[in-house]
Amino acid sequence: MRLIRALFGSPGNALLTLLLLALLYALGKALLLWALGAQWWVVTENLRYLFVGQLPPELTWRAWVTLLAGLVALAGWLGRLGILPLPKAGWVLVVGIGAGILALPLPVTLWSGLFLSLLLSLSAMALAFPLGVALAFARQSRLVGLRLLAIAYIEAVRGVPLVSLLFLAFVTLPLFLPEDFRLPQVVRALLAFTLFAAAYLAENVRGGLQAVPKGQWEAAHSLGLSSFQAALYVVLPQALRAVVPALVGQFISLFKDTSLVALIGILDLMGVARAVLANPRNVGLEREVYLFLAVVYLVVSGAFSYVGRLVERRMGLGVR
Repeated sequence: MRLIRALFGSPGNALLTLLLLALLYALGKALLLWALGAQWWVVTENLRYLFVGQLPPELTWRAWVTLLAGLVALAGWLGRLGILPLPKAGWVLVVGIGAGILALPLPVTLWSGLFLSLLLSLSAMALAFPLGVALAFARQSRLVGLRLLAIAYIEAVRGVPLVSLLFLAFVTLPLFLPEDFRLPQVVRALLAFTLFAAAYLAENVRGGLQAVPKGQWEAAHSLGLSSFQAALYVVLPQALRAVVPALVGQFISLFKDTSLVALIGILDLMGVARAVLANPRNVGLEREVYLFLAVVYLVVSGAFSYVGRLVERRMGLGVR
């Protein structure tokens, strides 16, 4: 009833609602008619290429097992920190890492497609997490030099676009390395994503730290815990619980930002799509390919958002 009153409660609201419904109907009808006559074969014929890129069929299972193992290890790690309610988080972490080690031997030069996008975002978030937590504590440190260094790093990284860090990793980083030592392109991109994500994660964690009452520090010290133990076992779990929505949102944003690596020649999901459209046979089929990509990004982002809401409910966040 509230929705009906909000939409049709006055002549002005009713007129605006009808106009919006008419617009949505017209757009939906046009999209449906186009979709029924679209050339979807360009997607079905290149579906495997879009998902795993150049990986040969005999190695495809390793790609998905690696991703699944990474998710299991991440869940175990979060369980150890008290973010996920896993009673046997230690075993979950060990199983995930073990499965990842067994399945990981994949040539770096063959990483591409959706597999690369997921691997980049998951790896960058996992590597940025300890760095971001350290930066958050450093920014609140009583040591002036350490605090200033943390502030300088966070503000410098947050003040530049991600694409500039990617170009720096590709152009500037090799100048500081030996001539006979060249990092793979994917590793350089992962480094840029990690440094970028750590700065934003540090601010999210700092907000959580500020939400923890100072009495928690005093209570931990009164029990004989050192400052490091108090931070690790008492303060940090409470701080992370308070910023779970922000962490989930940051991961989703990082996953979507992986599309930027296509600008520097890496064949992630967006890069593979551009390669598919470069085929003369597929000229004029951009709408089908890019609409499929939009659906993929929407499904993956929606899945992680749904998992985040489940975690929040299991932890009792937002429930009074």
